[in-house]
Amino acid sequence: MSKVKLTIDEQTVEVEEDSTLLEAAKKIGINIPILCYHPDLSLHGACRVCVVEDEESGNLLASCATPVRDGMSINTRSMKARKARRRNVELLLANHPNDCLGCDRNGHCELQDLTYELGIKSEDVAKFAGEQSEYELDTVGPALKRDPNKCILCGRCVRICEEVQGVSALQFTDRGFNSIVTTAFDLPQAEINCVNCGQCATVCPVGAITEFSEIDKVWAALEDDDKHVLVQTAPSIQATLGEEFGMETGTIVTGKMVAALRRFGFDQVFSTDFAADLTILEEGSEFLKKLNGEGELPHITSCCPGWVKGAEHNFPDLLKHLSSAKSPMQMFSALSKTYYPEQTGVDPEKIYTVAIMPCTAKKFEKDREEINGSDFKDTDAVLTTREFARMIKEMGIDFTSLPDEDFDELMGVSTGAGSIFGTTGGVAEAAVRSVKEKLTGEPLERLNLGFRGINQAEVRIGDRVVKVGIANGFANAQKLLEKVRAGESDLDFIEIMACPHGCVGGGGQPRPATDEKKDKRGQALANIDNASKIRKSHENPQILKLYEEFLGEPLGGESHHLLHTKYKARPKN
Repeated sequence: MSKVKLTIDEQTVEVEEDSTLLEAAKKIGINIPILCYHPDLSLHGACRVCVVEDEESGNLLASCATPVRDGMSINTRSMKARKARRRNVELLLANHPNDCLGCDRNGHCELQDLTYELGIKSEDVAKFAGEQSEYELDTVGPALKRDPNKCILCGRCVRICEEVQGVSALQFTDRGFNSIVTTAFDLPQAEINCVNCGQCATVCPVGAITEFSEIDKVWAALEDDDKHVLVQTAPSIQATLGEEFGMETGTIVTGKMVAALRRFGFDQVFSTDFAADLTILEEGSEFLKKLNGEGELPHITSCCPGWVKGAEHNFPDLLKHLSSAKSPMQMFSALSKTYYPEQTGVDPEKIYTVAIMPCTAKKFEKDREEINGSDFKDTDAVLTTREFARMIKEMGIDFTSLPDEDFDELMGVSTGAGSIFGTTGGVAEAAVRSVKEKLTGEPLERLNLGFRGINQAEVRIGDRVVKVGIANGFANAQKLLEKVRAGESDLDFIEIMACPHGCVGGGGQPRPATDEKKDKRGQALANIDNASKIRKSHENPQILKLYEEFLGEPLGGESHHLLHTKYKARPKN
């Protein structure tokens, strides 16, 4: 591809001819304010916050959407450009609720940051005072809530839902002052074909879409002397939580995370990685049966609740292919109210189980009627990574200075295979790793399925070649599943994650979450796996003890009752 030369703020820069002015400016260290722009989404150019001045014509250009031309002379700092940016933000603020102190995004709001950076004051906005939009809030829950009054019409949520997830649950309606982003027929998000992935919340620059918070519930449980409160942390959290405290993307903070939870007052701090190993034994045993002709291939994973709900809406004819194994979160929670009280003597009625997850869909999953295996509600509360970080800050804990502490052992020991559940391809690799060794005694080399999109690999297990495929991002999942539906796929094992890059890109993870950041998070989990003393789920000593003392055997009566579930078809629209 040929290159072009242009001048930006009197600096000459050479870039690829398909670059935008925004990209060209960034190359030479010039930062232009943005709002509707997102590096992983299509160009929109709606907010006009990124305008720059073309010195030849005097026109203002949206730098995020304007392609470079050879010989251009651009001024990003002219008074004309700066006034236009201020005016555009002032107009947004004039129709925006003035309740920053009560907003979930206070201190982490891109509009709030821009207001400060552009030097906008309340009197600047007051001159545009007038009628403001008033819409009903969507607080049905349990996963996501929407406040259309805070929406700035940047379109990020619409684009990620359509382009990356292929769901199109959100769209623009009406015109002018009445424009709004909403669902079909203005229904609550909980009542439509939404997979609860929360990707809309990860890209929303303001507080228009956020997770349904359960922070107050957890504080109340911790303050209740009559409750015995357990907490489990998902594999990916240890590679993402540090970002909320200014640490470099991909920094592993497992020990500090455990230390913080102990200071909260949890009675026991456990790792969901333990249950990920358990999932492999149950799901791996299912896959083995199918390989032996007892069931229909391909075998499709079921640990992602966003994917499961999406399948129930869009692929009900393929539900028979899904593993009946519950997600690691739900397996852990079922054991926390059965196995744990048996081992410790704690009254199961007093046990309150909290799960810290990368995922907003986990809030939906915990409320599924068919998911409970104990005589109680298995998971009582789910916190996202972001909610967990807010609680650490509320407690006044200096996270980066915490010492490293270890998980409690009864359900806290895990393997490298459990840790890679947090990134795309990890479930597939962990499962095939155990299946191959169980059948042949031979170790599995890495599958190297990558972190993005749809990928495939072949593994020789004895005299058979097993074909493994992964898809992350629901739009990619739909492409792969359409091939299965049409009989055009010869895959034996398929892992699907609703979010791009899997759980490291989950809807409850730290913002901003670009593809580049997600790659680093995924590599961090792979590094944990590589450094682990035990890398195979079937060698976890606590899992072996669990089967010996409580469950019996994989797919046995007790494990089937506690660790497996069923699915149901849901309306497509």
